[in-house]
Amino acid sequence: MKKSDRSESGIYVEILIRGSVDRIWQLTQEPALHQRWDLRFHEITYLPREDAEGPQKFLYETRIGFGLSVKGTGETRGQKSPGLGDTTSALKFSSEDKKSLIREGSGYWRYIPTEGGVRFLTWYDYEVRFGQLGRLIDRTAFRPLMGWATAWSFDRLRLWIEEDQSPQSSMRLSIIHGLARISVALVWIWHGLVPKLIYHHADELTMLHQANVSSSLLPVLGVLEIVMGVLVLLTWRRRVTLFASALLMVLATIGVAIRSPQFLSAAFNPVSLNFSVFALCVVGLLAERSLPTSRQCLRKDPKEH
Repeated sequence: MKKSDRSESGIYVEILIRGSVDRIWQLTQEPALHQRWDLRFHEITYLPREDAEGPQKFLYETRIGFGLSVKGTGETRGQKSPGLGDTTSALKFSSEDKKSLIREGSGYWRYIPTEGGVRFLTWYDYEVRFGQLGRLIDRTAFRPLMGWATAWSFDRLRLWIEEDQSPQSSMRLSIIHGLARISVALVWIWHGLVPKLIYHHADELTMLHQANVSSSLLPVLGVLEIVMGVLVLLTWRRRVTLFASALLMVLATIGVAIRSPQFLSAAFNPVSLNFSVFALCVVGLLAERSLPTSRQCLRKDPKEH
């Protein structure tokens, strides 16, 4: 594969890291450190070097779930330049594992010192197996996923260097934020769909009546709640929908307390529900402050524009 092909099919990712080339080189070239931040690899093992001047060969493994993993081999060649010069590390990789969509590939990492830090970037491309089906899967799903995973991992590396936030902490915060946001969205969707649109529950109608709102608006409210739930998911890194959800929970609780106080003592009451959703919103907002994001990266080579 030639570098000239990269604008057509290769994966390009670049990020600016406020750190030193030495530190970035260490975290990207030492296997035990590299595998901690790179989402694409779970284990990287360097093999004994036969020739000090030759490439460094390695084994890699990526777990894909259900006890399965994909294994492969590779070799890297590069040496950190003395001083503040541009440094490049070349890479070749392949897999004989029949579960691997990737047959073989190549690419490079570059470390470019700038006034604001280091431009850390990569380009790589690969060939796939399974013929036309493999190329279809790669084009529609696998390649976009690989590009996202590379960019997300680069930002996790940036947080490790700039904020001293370990890769494990970044992963935990991402899981916490994801669970909180999905839970808030599901509550909105469930309460819009089931009691309002499907069953027209008597309690819903009673609260509308006591609030002097026409019962004919119940389906409208149901649709609005479903829309809100969908927006919470679609605006994954937008804080506004979690803020709005938290505020609406407070207003809804106050409204029930004033207009329909008998529901406050019910077995399944709006106080516990609304407080739980409010708490999930706060948890999501707190976790979101330090999340890795692929949006931090450039996904196209600036030279191509």
